[in-house]
Formats: sequence, C-alpha cells, structure tokens
Amino acid sequence: MDDLWVFAYGSLIWRPGFEYEERAKARLAGFHRSLCIYSHVHRGTPERPGLVFGLDRGGSCVGMAFRVAGDKAEATIAYLRERELVTSVYLETTLPVRLLDGRPVRALAYVVDRGHAQYAGRLSVDTAAFLVGRSHGQSGANRDYVLSALAEIGALGLSDRWLESVAARL
Repeated sequence: MDDLWVFAYGSLIWRPGFEYEERAKARLAGFHRSLCIYSHVHRGTPERPGLVFGLDRGGSCVGMAFRVAGDKAEATIAYLRERELVTSVYLETTLPVRLLDGRPVRALAYVVDRGHAQYAGRLSVDTAAFLVGRSHGQSGANRDYVLSALAEIGALGLSDRWLESVAARL
C-alpha cells in the first residue's frame, strides 16, 4: 500500500495515536474547523453532551497532515475508524490538502455528517461554553479538550476568536 496522509484539525493534532513518518502544517479548502458536534462518548454523555470539533462545509482549515508509511496504513485506518466513527457522526473521506510547503497531497479526513442527530450546527458562545463547562466523557473533561485545542491551534500560529470567547467563559 502507498503511504497514507491523514488530515488533523482537532485532537488528532496533539494526540494522533498512530506512528507517522512526517508531520506538516496543511490547509484544507472547502471546510472549516467548528465546535459543531455533540459528544456522547469521548467528551460527554447522551444525558450531558459535550462538544467536539468537526470539519463543516465552507471556508478553509489549517491543521496538521501526517504521512504514515504504507506498511502501517491499514492499521492506522483501522485505529482511526475505531476512534472517529464511534457514533457515525463523521464521514470518512479523502480530500485534497495542500501542505504549507506547497506540496499537494490527498489526505484521509473526517467531516461532519450534517444529517446526523449529533450535529449541533453553529451555537452561540454562551451555549457552547455552558455545554463544554459541564461535560465529561470517556476521554476526560470537555473543558480540557477545548483548552488543549485552543493551545494547539495557537501553536500553529492561528487564532479563532469564537473559540477564544468560549474558552474565556470556562
């Protein structure tokens, strides 16, 4: 199998959970990072849903692309499916991504299924902060997830005013 590229825009940036040969900043056109998914497993429960990131339509997203060696590609895909497709709120797809050094690659990405019951859409800052502040799931406190994401996004040299406003209310 050929090498596999994986596009990360949320927790995969700082906790990929798989071996990779290369890590590079990358831009995905046509989708943006959004705290638009009710989390019923990793950062919340069905009774007290948290919020996690999805790639939603429109705009663009700078994240991290990971190159996985071909002999580890199948195991990586299996791992990602177990991690990302727990409730089928994400659609697994391969999209064109441009590495910030200019190289075009096709990368595995997980985009939000807008028709899924866990799709939250665009929430107000206050609603998002309320949900994040009270939620905890199998992977820990929702607050920790959001603050870690904001730190990692900042480490990429990016800002997200809406997310910063949510974090300021936590």
